[in-house]
Amino acid sequence: MNLSETLSADFIDAQYRKWKSDPSSLSDDWQFFFQGFELAGVVGADVSAEADPEQTRRQANVSALIHRYRDIGHLLACMDPLTACPTSHPLLELDAFDLDVSDLARVYAAPGLIEQTTAPLKEIVGRLKQTYCHSIGVEYMHLQDPNEREWLRARMEPVKNQVDLAAAERVRLFEKLTAASLFEGFLNKKYVGVTRFSLEGGEALIPFLDVLRRRAIEAGCREIILGMAHRGRLNVLRNILEKPAEEIFSEFESCYDPQNLVGSGDVKYHIGYLTEHPMDDGSSLFLYLVSNPSHLEAVDPVVEGMARARQDLLAADGGKVVLPVLLHGDAAFAGQGVVAETLNMSQLKGYRTGGTVHVIINNQIGYTTLPEDARSTRYSTDVAKMLMVPIFHVHGEDPEAVVHVARLATDYRYRFGKDVVIDLVCYRRYGHNEGDEPYFTQPTMYQRIRQRPPLNRAYGDQLVAEGILSKTEVAEIEQAVSSGLDAAYEEIHGTTCLFPEPKYFPEWETISGSFTPDPIETAVDKKVLVKLAGRLAELPEGFTVHPRLKGVLNKRREAVNDGEGIDWAGAEALAFASLLVEGHTVRLSGQDVGRGTFSQRHSVLWDYETGQSHIPLNHLEAGQAAYEVYNSLLAEAGVLGFEYGYAVTRPQVLTLWEAQFGDFVNNAQSVIDLFIASGQAKWQQLCGLTLLLPHGWEGLGPEHSSARLERFLQLCANDNMQVANPTTPAQYFHLLRRQIKAPFRKPLILMTPKSLLRHPSAVSSLTDLSHGQFSPILDDAEATASAKKVIFCSGKIYYQLIARRQQINAVDTAIVRVEMLHPFPGNAIEGVIGRFRQAKNWIWVQEEPENMGAWQFMRPRMAPLLKKPLDYVGRNAAASPATGFPKIYKMEQDGIVDRAIGPHNQAGGMAG
Repeated sequence: MNLSETLSADFIDAQYRKWKSDPSSLSDDWQFFFQGFELAGVVGADVSAEADPEQTRRQANVSALIHRYRDIGHLLACMDPLTACPTSHPLLELDAFDLDVSDLARVYAAPGLIEQTTAPLKEIVGRLKQTYCHSIGVEYMHLQDPNEREWLRARMEPVKNQVDLAAAERVRLFEKLTAASLFEGFLNKKYVGVTRFSLEGGEALIPFLDVLRRRAIEAGCREIILGMAHRGRLNVLRNILEKPAEEIFSEFESCYDPQNLVGSGDVKYHIGYLTEHPMDDGSSLFLYLVSNPSHLEAVDPVVEGMARARQDLLAADGGKVVLPVLLHGDAAFAGQGVVAETLNMSQLKGYRTGGTVHVIINNQIGYTTLPEDARSTRYSTDVAKMLMVPIFHVHGEDPEAVVHVARLATDYRYRFGKDVVIDLVCYRRYGHNEGDEPYFTQPTMYQRIRQRPPLNRAYGDQLVAEGILSKTEVAEIEQAVSSGLDAAYEEIHGTTCLFPEPKYFPEWETISGSFTPDPIETAVDKKVLVKLAGRLAELPEGFTVHPRLKGVLNKRREAVNDGEGIDWAGAEALAFASLLVEGHTVRLSGQDVGRGTFSQRHSVLWDYETGQSHIPLNHLEAGQAAYEVYNSLLAEAGVLGFEYGYAVTRPQVLTLWEAQFGDFVNNAQSVIDLFIASGQAKWQQLCGLTLLLPHGWEGLGPEHSSARLERFLQLCANDNMQVANPTTPAQYFHLLRRQIKAPFRKPLILMTPKSLLRHPSAVSSLTDLSHGQFSPILDDAEATASAKKVIFCSGKIYYQLIARRQQINAVDTAIVRVEMLHPFPGNAIEGVIGRFRQAKNWIWVQEEPENMGAWQFMRPRMAPLLKKPLDYVGRNAAASPATGFPKIYKMEQDGIVDRAIGPHNQAGGMAG
């Protein structure tokens, strides 16, 4: 309420009548005001006659005070273990509401806050401070749904945001704190100075996760997918996932045999872990801590993709059964853009996971950087307000408050299916890592930290003082933890141990991680393809497709019926359709993928008159798998990370991400480097994700030409990825099907076309799809063994080369297409070299500049096979992928063809 408004009797009467007819038409302050007066018997049928104007004004001010405590009471909360608790805030002082100390004894209405509805103002303020200004600060009044606000209020105010734990629960809480603290102390003693990213100072995280786990199980959870960076990771592995201490110590001991390891591995505080915990009802709880790189928050969308994949697999109850949990650092949560991308996905159809529990381990420092230098907002959690979800700030040394928040947060997630954020305000007892000296940069902060007693000891003393435990019992609990750690250490120390194989979900048991060039049958019977083409062209009764699009769809079906002229989009649709009827789900996401950037796909049709949608791929036959197509948010890193997570969880689903233009993948380079290219080598984590990256020089300028083929090739080694640049729809068809039909899973990076989507020569026959398989090399069937010049190329430049050869009748030139660049098709290339052994000139031709594209990758691999020079024809090395000037582009493009094949005298030439 604006307290400067004139509170005349007529004005109040008018507001009251509005409230009686429609309470939601007034602000929260006015609603509280009238609720209070009715409950107190102050307001009757004629409010202007019965209400004392002065009392009315004061009650309105009290209602405003109550609202403000609910809204910003967190500014007075005692949340920081390292600073004195705040005692006042100008916006929460009595005089901010035109009240004074004389009002403290007066009785006011406080509906919902006070059980008896009215109380002296002193009691009202006391209740508000206990609820909103003690160890828990809550931000929830920004939520737009009044039901959510009321649900939260009803669970906080009656108990004053305090939890009444039974004695057994308090003992369990102490046991968890003790396990967390003694584990860190043990590592610090046995492995002095070894990096482990200790949780000390934030030990309350362990009981938080313990309570969350048990509360989620009660709500029906059977799988928890966790993502976190390095701080506290080993402690979470030991005390939440219950990873054997022997396995953790073996990683410190390095007692395994390096000769028996597969891949390059990763440091101990990055590796994932899957465990299965039996429950009382005979079922199991799966806990999976996802492998992560050191790049903070990069794992966030990966976790969400994994959780969504598991939820989709479990169908209707997936959101209930699978819970994603993300643990963040305060500096990273505020600083990393992928956090905002991940939050933005949380309620989108293609990416939602039924709510994620976010926990910020708030050390109040990022490496050596203090909050005032790390963010422009008060709290590290402020970015989360974009979601309209509650944010709980909790004192990290009040373990019972932490338990209360864990219960509230878990219950909210399961009640409303939305994210919830917990800011666990604690500190970092030592430096960024165990070799860092924090006193160099934060001497006063670390002087305060040094004075803090261990949390388990402080809480244990409290339980002893209250008679919950004896000193002997406290010592016995501590001794049991220490003895277990000692026994595990003695078993491992000084021995040779097996490095444990990583565990994954059972869907991966029959899938290999070893690439093989062996042919894979991907052809589909002609009758099946014709039938599928017919079903794809069928429309629901009364469905009106756009007139221009109708012709495109009819032409696509006719090409299949005629057996000739199948274009790129038609081949893709048939590849998807054939997989769907064979029982394989297809998931495609990216910006505008339903229609396709180049208006080529049209897998989602829209009624021209009603706006209703229709997806033909989901209406092929009864019992088919689902085609899931999602136009994504305008982000690359978050979405690609999500799809990577999905792909590493469901190997039987063809999971594809398409960039609007190939260069858009630049914004997701971290996902490619950290996960796609290296995930198997680091974590033995297999992935069959397919990237569709439009690539080619058509004169569209530097940002719409290159998918940065060279970057992918630079990352290629040990058969870690498949990188292809196919030139025919049939090759594309077979590649897509091979990605699921192969006995192995490797990421597939596809350079896809733009102008070739409608190029009259870039078509395939029905026979091309119904016979054979993908060929890594397409030899020149028209060239004879007596060819004098052999050109190797990849991608769309082939069509310009072949056209020029026809124009000038260069019959002595062979043009060979390299369709799969990695794994390098050495045997196939050797076969080509052997066939054209009489050739004098060998050339690699590409559109890309010399320092880009495939040239630098292919040259050192082809030279040993040729045993003679391999010349280069293409653009000169450049800082930018392409010129933005059309005339220069045309001159460069024509120059490539001139030098490769020979000039021609006809006007115009071939430009693209």
